[in-house]
Amino acid sequence: MVLHYEKHRARNWVIGFFVGLFSGVLSGVLFSILFRLLVNCIKGNFNKIAGPSIYSPLIKNSDALSFLEKDDALSSLELIGRGGCGEVYRTELPGSAGRMIAIKRVVQPATDALELGPEENSKLLNKRMRQIRSEINTVGQIRHRNLLPLLAHVTRPDCHYLVYEYMKNGSLHDALKGVENGSRVLEWKTRHNIAVGIASGLEYLHMLHRPRIIHRDLKPANILLDDDLEARIADFGLAKAVPDANTHVTTSAVAGTVGYIAPEYHQSLKFTDKSDVYSFGVILAVLVIGRHPSDDFFQTTEEMGLVKWLRRMVSSEQPAEAIDPSLRGNGFEEQILLVLKIACFCTADDPRQRPNSKDVRCMLTQIKH
Repeated sequence: MVLHYEKHRARNWVIGFFVGLFSGVLSGVLFSILFRLLVNCIKGNFNKIAGPSIYSPLIKNSDALSFLEKDDALSSLELIGRGGCGEVYRTELPGSAGRMIAIKRVVQPATDALELGPEENSKLLNKRMRQIRSEINTVGQIRHRNLLPLLAHVTRPDCHYLVYEYMKNGSLHDALKGVENGSRVLEWKTRHNIAVGIASGLEYLHMLHRPRIIHRDLKPANILLDDDLEARIADFGLAKAVPDANTHVTTSAVAGTVGYIAPEYHQSLKFTDKSDVYSFGVILAVLVIGRHPSDDFFQTTEEMGLVKWLRRMVSSEQPAEAIDPSLRGNGFEEQILLVLKIACFCTADDPRQRPNSKDVRCMLTQIKH
């Protein structure tokens, strides 16, 4: 009898233990879900998880982007490019009377980018999520005629969609490649206007916006051209907002594109707005000479690089030899050489000797044709 009682007691204890364990786990899961919902409500993001986040009045309501919530949303759209973050597609914005948009698809496990917390939490995010957040916090929030605006952001279970205005003239890189192979013409006045536009966008980011923003990846591929061939600075995935109290940004590794990265960033991992100015100086040089830093031509020179080669050419007896052959003999060589000198100022080895973006814009606008 005693033995039967002991067995019954032990069985009840085991059953009670597992019931209690199951109840504890279930309670923990439910508490976690409820806590997450509560945090979302406090942040004001509860309703944003399910639908698009609109950043521009060009998109009248979220219904215009409802097609992006389908599993096969991009299957019928035109693929116009691929990059490190994903593919870019083109389509007409529904209900917009013909306005074209570009949609960048960034593959990422389900995480709401709008939940991304302050800078201290950025280390928990992978590269792509940090880039999405950077786009949202910069061109999702600010507007300037020479910056490519982010129109909307749509979160899906397996990816994110970033929606932009479509620039039918492509990138400056594409335009210069077209000039090189003879399929496009880019006259000097247009190139000069592009340079002024980039400088104006940089001046806004560095001097007029608070906190100031450092782009960190200026290059021809990230300069888009609108219908009027006006420059739009794009791809803010590496951009950093810098409080006035800070003089620089320190990173754990070099980011950017070889040939456009300032030397002090290579050496110290410290990036300032003068580092952006250096990148802009290289773009100026590319606009004038028609060659990119990666061009095999520079491997045949004594300097083995665009910037040092440019310095030698500008100080030589025949600086006009550095000018793109398609621009020579057009009557603007004096103005073109002035732009090459500005490019040399911008790419000085010592960042303290480089002009700021406002000075660069002023110097360029003073060049008359």
